[in-house]
Amino acid sequence: MAKGQTLELEAAEPCEVDGSDVLLAVLIRNLVDNAVRHTAEGSVTVFTRRLNGSVQVGVRDTGSGIPPEHLPRIFERFYRVDAARSRETGGTGLGLAIVKHVSNNHGGEVSVWSQEGRGSTFTMTLPAAPDRLAVHDHGGDPVRATSEERQLHDAHPDR
Repeated sequence: MAKGQTLELEAAEPCEVDGSDVLLAVLIRNLVDNAVRHTAEGSVTVFTRRLNGSVQVGVRDTGSGIPPEHLPRIFERFYRVDAARSRETGGTGLGLAIVKHVSNNHGGEVSVWSQEGRGSTFTMTLPAAPDRLAVHDHGGDPVRATSEERQLHDAHPDR
């Protein structure tokens, strides 16, 4: 992070999705990298939240924003909003295409809100992992159970 930039995390509750840890990390890293490169001063926030059986993972920045005429194309391979600036700051035009590809391959979708001079928010909505609740607590980490295991436990609580 450069001087004048802050990185924040907003995660009110644990959120789980099924998928490739490596690819999901690439997705978040690409978004954070873009946000940092396009935010000279200000904040970059990574957030997670649950919403209607899904998990939203996003990156919000207070950077330069994206002109509206470019928004329909930003997820295309090799598309760059400002090719001259990309040569200065790096970037090949593949990062957001990879974000869209990874999100789609995990059964999700990606959306963007952006306003020039105010920043951007990229949000991935991914299916939440099957609900897992603690069935027993043995004084340490709780033992996790799938919904099927919980049903069996509820039917036979003395086991």
